[in-house]
Amino acid sequence: MTMTTRTRIARLRTLGLTGLATTGAAAAALTLMPANAQAAELTQVHTSTAVTASSGDSSRTGSANNLDGWIKQSLQIMKSKGIPGSYEGLKRNIMRESGGNPSAQNNWDVNAQKGTPSKGLLQVIDPTFNAYHVAGTARSVTDPVANITAAANYAAHRYGSIDNVNSAY
Repeated sequence: MTMTTRTRIARLRTLGLTGLATTGAAAAALTLMPANAQAAELTQVHTSTAVTASSGDSSRTGSANNLDGWIKQSLQIMKSKGIPGSYEGLKRNIMRESGGNPSAQNNWDVNAQKGTPSKGLLQVIDPTFNAYHVAGTARSVTDPVANITAAANYAAHRYGSIDNVNSAY
């Protein structure tokens, strides 16, 4: 599959997911994926992992148990640790990599074939997670905040910021 085709598919998937509500988001992500893009195979679907932002005080403080809250929590940690990145850059990459599903796992690419499948919102492999783990976050690659923050830390070291990442990294 060419990069142009992958880019178009990723854009279509992102546009299709933008207006979807909570539980339909994971199903829509699978529906919009090309047949060979089992990169983000769902290991589980949790209704508590809403892709849309919740209303109320918790979403403003970043403590909501959904994508908006996880991104905001990660941004708070990133800011305290000097890791660059924006809400928009994180969300764009999350939607491309996992469709917003923290349980997504890639079981088909070269990493998976070598025994280290990419996992979580930003599809991080265990060695990368371990190398770029940020103190103060969980030690689990599938923990949403830990996954986002470690991936942003990796992207900062490799590309200057997660905002500079516009394809698989």
